[in-house]
Amino acid sequence: MIQRHLFRILLAPFSLLYGLAVSLRNAFYRAGLLKSMRFSVPVISVGNLSVGGAGKTPHIEYLIRLLREHIQVATLSRGYSRKTRGFLTVERQHNAEQVGDEPLQFKRKFPDIGVYVAEDRAFAIPQIMAAQPDTQLILLDDAFQHRAVLPGLNILLTEYDNLFTRDYLLPAGRLREWRSAYERADVIVVSKCPPDLTQTDARRIRVEINPLPHQKIFFSYYAYQVPYYQFNPRYRLKLDDK
Repeated sequence: MIQRHLFRILLAPFSLLYGLAVSLRNAFYRAGLLKSMRFSVPVISVGNLSVGGAGKTPHIEYLIRLLREHIQVATLSRGYSRKTRGFLTVERQHNAEQVGDEPLQFKRKFPDIGVYVAEDRAFAIPQIMAAQPDTQLILLDDAFQHRAVLPGLNILLTEYDNLFTRDYLLPAGRLREWRSAYERADVIVVSKCPPDLTQTDARRIRVEINPLPHQKIFFSYYAYQVPYYQFNPRYRLKLDDK
């Protein structure tokens, strides 16, 4: 604990410089010097303030399952770790080096939806509509900081064990921007909660986050299914199998 505290003190000047750069960028967007584009197709952004996993992929998959039976859904990701560049339509035969891990997972789990990757999401959305004109909703993966697109709904995830309210700016902490950026969110989801989360604990977290009047807070947890063999999904693997 002492070492971590000392580490943060030593890195604080670098966090301040990083924070100033982030503040300047956000100020440019507020002033209209950098443009945020709104599209005719509904867009939902799912992201977080910190680096690392807050559960974006499972929550996007939840939204896909919730919506795909009613409307034509597409996902748009940056495609982190891929070795290709530009706008790509993800196909099941692709590999992770071509399109990234999460987009490939989306496509293989939900082959009936459009899955796309692009660094420039504002450029990619018109490309999606040209390639799949019947698209009725686009889910933006990890796009809370991608302010070139103005989503109709901004969902912010924060981990139960590492709320953004307790974190610090990079590199002293894991935050990509100041804590106050949470104000851009329409919905805040506290992810990775214990299944037996109490009302008292939930109220404590609500007080700590201090949502704005327009913001809604939800709590989510993971429920794992019985494992199965990859090449024979009908065979369920019992935990006591040898």
